[in-house]
Amino acid sequence: MVDEFDGFDASRSVSTGHLPDRPLIDSLLLDAWERYRGLDEGAVADYIPALAAADPSLFGLCVAEVDGTIHAAGDVDHEFSIQSISKAFVFALVCQERGYQEVLERVGVDNTGLPFNSVMAIELNDGHPMNPMVNAGALVTTSLVPGASAAAKWEYIQNGLSAFAGRRLALDVQVYESEAATNQRNQGITRLLQSYGRMEFDPLETTDVYTRQCSLLVSARDLAVMAATLADGGVNPITREQVVDPAVCIRVLAALASSGLYEHSGEWLYEIGMPGKSGVSGGIVTIAPGKGGLATFSPRLDVAGNSVRGKRATRYLSGVLGLNLFASAAAADDGPLQISREW
Repeated sequence: MVDEFDGFDASRSVSTGHLPDRPLIDSLLLDAWERYRGLDEGAVADYIPALAAADPSLFGLCVAEVDGTIHAAGDVDHEFSIQSISKAFVFALVCQERGYQEVLERVGVDNTGLPFNSVMAIELNDGHPMNPMVNAGALVTTSLVPGASAAAKWEYIQNGLSAFAGRRLALDVQVYESEAATNQRNQGITRLLQSYGRMEFDPLETTDVYTRQCSLLVSARDLAVMAATLADGGVNPITREQVVDPAVCIRVLAALASSGLYEHSGEWLYEIGMPGKSGVSGGIVTIAPGKGGLATFSPRLDVAGNSVRGKRATRYLSGVLGLNLFASAAAADDGPLQISREW
C-alpha cells in the first residue's frame, strides 16, 4: 500500500545506509521549505514572556552530513534559545561522565505518556523520574552534572553543548531572566524530587542551572551539527572532536526514540521513524544514525509544544531522503538465506 502524504509517494525512498546525492538533498530541502513556509497553523509559545515576541514567519531547515557537508534552506542562521532540546545533549554528557548504566538507574528511560512538566508522573512512580526528556528527569540529570557549585555545573554544560555545536554558544540573557522569573513549577518539581531523595544537588540551584541550559542560543545550523555528532558516534562533523563515546550515542538515541516528543513520541516514531527532540522555541532536531542530522526551526507550535512546520517538513524529508529507520525494500531473490552461527 502506497502512503500518500502531501502529494508525494512516501514509499519511493527507503533507508539505504547513506544519504542521496548532494544536489538532490539541496533540491528536496528547498522543496520542503517552499511547501510549508506558508503554513500558519499553531501559535507561538507565550507562557515564557520572552518567547512570545518570536516572529512566527521564521522558518529554517538544515541537514548536516557526518562528513561536515551542510545543506540549508530559509532562516537557518537565526538564533533562538535551545530550550528542551538541551535535555538530549546534557543527558549525553552526563552518561559520558557517570556511565549510562548509573544514569539509567537514577533517571530512567520509559515514556510517561504525560505532559513534559507533569508532577503526577513523579507521584505515580514513587518519586522516580521516568526519562531524561521530561522536566523531572532532565532536572535530575542536570543535578548529576560534574561540579561542586552551580557555576561549575553551568560552565561544564556550556562547554559541552558548545563542543556538540562546534562553536561557542552564548546565553540569551533576556530569555534566561524571563524564564527564571516564571519557573516556579520546575522549582516545585525539584523540591518534590528532593523529598524522595532523588536530587544530588541543591534543588533551587539545579533549577537555575537548568534554566540557563535551556536559554543557550543556537541556530538550525547548530542543531543540525549537534545531531550529526550523535549520528556519527559522538564525533563532531566540523571540528572532528570526539565529544562523547559511541556507546553513549546509542543510549541517547534510544531515549530520544521513546520519549523525545513527549506524549506524542509514539506518533512521531510511527510517522517519521527517527529519534528526535523538540523545544518550545520552535526547534526540532532529528538524527539519522550513520548519515547525519536534520534540524528545523519555526516558532508556531501545536498543543504539545512541537513546531507545526517543523513536524510537517521533517516527515516529508524523512520520506524523500530515505531517513526512516523502519523503511525497507524487498531484497533480491539470491537463493536461500545463509544464517551465520558466529556471534
